[in-house]
Amino acid sequence: MVRMLLQAAINVVTAAVAMLVAAGLIDGVTVKLAGFVTVVLVFVLAQAVLAPFVFNMARQYASAILGAVGLISTLLAVWVATLVSDGLTLSTPMAWILTPLVVWIITALGTWILGYLVLERWWDKRTEEKKIRRALS
Repeated sequence: MVRMLLQAAINVVTAAVAMLVAAGLIDGVTVKLAGFVTVVLVFVLAQAVLAPFVFNMARQYASAILGAVGLISTLLAVWVATLVSDGLTLSTPMAWILTPLVVWIITALGTWILGYLVLERWWDKRTEEKKIRRALS
């Protein structure tokens, strides 16, 4: 359970960083502080729901695009986030092309790196040390 909560926290942190980086790098992307938390949470939830759906649809109908499932689900999650709150606005076609790409790269790398550092190294080591202490007691 704790591991799942840590994974969710990692997803939220990487999504927040990705949205801020996209807003800083890409013309036509605006992030408003008032709706930022909502945008990030909606994005993370939409990504969690859409990724398996897009994967199954691609596998069933268009297996040639299986490699792009993450990018497609990120585009859809960004779109959903812009619909739900005015905290994220993409105002140019180039913003709609680059934002999902930047967000996808940052969330993928961030989740992989933080997941390794937090879940694999820290949490698993901590859990293993607790087991050893219990066995020795």
